[in-house]
Amino acid sequence: MTLDIGAPKNIESFYKFTDDITNPELFESWKPKIQAYREALDKHLLPEYRVSDVPTDLDSKIFNTVEYIKNSPALSEKEKEITESTAKTLVDKIAKSEYSAVEVLKAFAHRAVIVHQFTNFAMDIFIEEGIKRAEELDEYLAKTGKTVGPLHGLPISLKEQIGYAGRITNGGWVAWLDNIPKEDATTVKTLRKLGAVFYVRTNQPQTLMHMDTNNNITGRTRNPHNSLLTAGGSSGGEGASVGGKASPIGVGTDIGGSIRGPAAFSGTYGLRPTSRRISCLGGVSSGKGQESVVAVAGPLANSVEDIDLFMRSYINEGKPWDDDPSCIPVIWRDVPKPSPKDITVAIMFDDGLVKPHPPITRGLKFVESKLKEAGVNVVKFEPIDTKEALETVNQMFVCDGNHAQRVMLKPSGEPLLPLTKWALSLGDSDKEYTVTQNRELNYKRDVLRKKYLDFFNNNKVDFIISPTHVGCAPVCIEQGIAGPYYWGYTTLFNILDSPTLVFPSGLKQDPSIDVKDETYVPRSDVDKIEQDKYIPELFEGAPICFQLSGKRYTDEEVVAFGKVLEEIFKKD
Repeated sequence: MTLDIGAPKNIESFYKFTDDITNPELFESWKPKIQAYREALDKHLLPEYRVSDVPTDLDSKIFNTVEYIKNSPALSEKEKEITESTAKTLVDKIAKSEYSAVEVLKAFAHRAVIVHQFTNFAMDIFIEEGIKRAEELDEYLAKTGKTVGPLHGLPISLKEQIGYAGRITNGGWVAWLDNIPKEDATTVKTLRKLGAVFYVRTNQPQTLMHMDTNNNITGRTRNPHNSLLTAGGSSGGEGASVGGKASPIGVGTDIGGSIRGPAAFSGTYGLRPTSRRISCLGGVSSGKGQESVVAVAGPLANSVEDIDLFMRSYINEGKPWDDDPSCIPVIWRDVPKPSPKDITVAIMFDDGLVKPHPPITRGLKFVESKLKEAGVNVVKFEPIDTKEALETVNQMFVCDGNHAQRVMLKPSGEPLLPLTKWALSLGDSDKEYTVTQNRELNYKRDVLRKKYLDFFNNNKVDFIISPTHVGCAPVCIEQGIAGPYYWGYTTLFNILDSPTLVFPSGLKQDPSIDVKDETYVPRSDVDKIEQDKYIPELFEGAPICFQLSGKRYTDEEVVAFGKVLEEIFKKD
């Protein structure tokens, strides 16, 4: 297949960021460390778990890793049974000794190695450590008849930026290849206390600030459903891991769509919780001290029940506020599934700035019809101040003049990837805001939050359903072509701090149905960029997913209605 799509011809005109970082001579001195890191990763991909039939044209021809594993004898039937199970099923069966923690860990580790061979989703694999932990848990259960906690024996993948004691934690910055934390991040401590087993940490983009997982250390992560497509970012490794069922639950982070984009692109569920519910303490980030738009951590999983399991266990029994003072000491409430007829959903078909691609429009109409059929009251949502929300949040991201990013990038002299240049050029880029100007941004944010709260209350709307992105997972190969540029559909809910759950519709992109509208006239240069990159035949098989948003700190209600959505869209 010839990929005749490339980076927008006028993309250089969007770059406002002054690149005083790239230093080829300095970067050359870091290459031995990069090579050593890659060799260590490869060494821990156990030979007995690898497959030998990996195509060499994954970046030029569509390859579906999920279908390959489904039809391949590489995994035993028992391993397929285990890795296709929900997390809830796994912890229940381990607690009853129907599965051992060791055989569950080995099944997921085996699948993880295979998925990694095709997608490059892992940044750090340590299967031997995971097996040892699983053995300890099995011994404890055998001796005491009790589990360590509600996640006893459950394999969980972690986004690499989450600090892990004794292991390199680089966050996608080359200069952080020397960073080895002495203490686990709060989330690692919490999950370990609950009985989780760790064995893989996943890939992320350079700077953690764009929606394609690619960096100068381990390279690009491919989508498990279509190798031409991105797995998203910044938690793209987690999206590929959970989407490829290399882990039953993964932990990502989200400041602009970094859980939701990867979840949607890889066809999984993903929750962006309200801020301060899941700890981000102890992670590598450029956002330290930044409180205008707060980063959150949250789960990706293959069922809403598993999202609920994670949140309930982590908060109610993990009590992260005992280690992280920024976490609010509020328990996860018991909220039953609502009756569809008692719910009103507003659907955003278009944010008024960038028009969704045909599969997204088709999917939203499908969602609307299925909700109405189930008895849900559906109304159309006319977007509120989306242009101001986008401009404000973009300015918030870079209001330090990108100082923190420069500090983290410059020591290695690493070259900036195209989407890094794009992300660092949003807002006012090099301009360092004064305290007064930053406070004005915060005021604009608070006014927006009030307007959206009034919409919910005045119209008796429970939730908003909207696109997660302009389209399905976009094409984005290593040369940086055609990446996901526009992130307004996700950042809207970051600035509002709304709990937001990504859910699959069950539909996939079909080139014969989702044809391009050649008559559409783009509204802006960014809109044109996004429309131009839609070449239907390249997107074949991409999952069509959406996001469900609620009022701030109604996370439990969002997840409860997510269970209703799961039932509605699994009926087909």
